[in-house]
Amino acid sequence: MIEMNNVSVRYPGAKHDALSDIDLTFEKGDFICILGKSGAGKSTFIRCINGLQELTQGEVKLDGKQISNMSEEQLRQVRLEMGMVFQHFNLIPRMSVIQNVLTGIFGYRSNVKNLLGLFSADELEQAKRVISEVGLSDMMDRRVERLSGGQKQRVGIARAIVQRPRILLGDEPVASLDPGTSNHIFTLLKEMHQRLGLLTIINVHDIGLAKRYATRLLALKDGKLIFDGNPEEFTESYYEETYESPDNLLT
Repeated sequence: MIEMNNVSVRYPGAKHDALSDIDLTFEKGDFICILGKSGAGKSTFIRCINGLQELTQGEVKLDGKQISNMSEEQLRQVRLEMGMVFQHFNLIPRMSVIQNVLTGIFGYRSNVKNLLGLFSADELEQAKRVISEVGLSDMMDRRVERLSGGQKQRVGIARAIVQRPRILLGDEPVASLDPGTSNHIFTLLKEMHQRLGLLTIINVHDIGLAKRYATRLLALKDGKLIFDGNPEEFTESYYEETYESPDNLLT
């Protein structure tokens, strides 16, 4: 489904690549967690997949079509197939839960309808169904600014899922949440992934979560891929290499 061939990214003025010579293939059904220290290249990696990051060299392909060669309109269509869950939620605080979730279908509609906030009965029903699936049906009309962090992230997941994506991307979606809430969010992400038959790729800082939920782990260090394998194969030696610390070793 997704191919990354010899992908490298170097930002203007930088002395080293943010990503270097990445060669990977991802298929439907993969639940992938990407590990690495801050600055290892994880966010750049995700941005390469959804076409937000220009490549210095190499290519990213979706179903055999090179993303970097696409027009803005073609990229817009590709991004409709890629739901995104963000670390800081990227919600509109003064709008309600259902209003925020409905923004997930904006890409399928005219600008006039989006501006006027005109939604069909089917669109409203679709949003309500997804909100119920993430456990927020009793908060549908509540302003997002009144929600907890975990509830806000559930709204973010609902917004991504209402988009009807084939691919679900996450850029540190639980980094600002407590461990218990993080576990609940990952449980929800995995359930959605399995039920909808998605390809899921998530950056995560918590090795415990990654090993618990992922079917495949990647580790980045200084923009280079240093591990690609099953979670059980990610041993203490890989942990030390990834994070360069003898403390808090993997258990």
